Amino acid sequence: MAKTLKRSAAFTALARALAAGARGGPTLGARLAALPRMIRATARGEYDGGLRLALMTAATAYIVSPVDLLPEIPLAIFGLADDAVMVTWLAGSVLAETERFLEWEARRSQTIPGRVVP
Repeated sequence: MAKTLKRSAAFTALARALAAGARGGPTLGARLAALPRMIRATARGEYDGGLRLALMTAATAYIVSPVDLLPEIPLAIFGLADDAVMVTWLAGSVLAETERFLEWEARRSQTIPGRVVP
């Protein structure tokens, strides 16, 4: 069930999420507030976002790292472009995954916990 986020899907999610906040969808604040809950639920094994969180963590590490695949100094604009693409992908991924998590939380709150007794 673990779907990885494709690059185009992340960019589409970014555009959709920015428009959704204006149309009554989850606000940016609600999405960012959901991040710690999403991390906790994933760490507990309740939510299936482990691979996606790992990819977002790797993207964050790449962005803040001084080591780049395309360094800024000798490659000028191309060195900055790879960082811009990563930031855009990361923003879209975070928005898409937090929206998915908020939907999961809403469905989960409607479910009565328990187990089937034979």
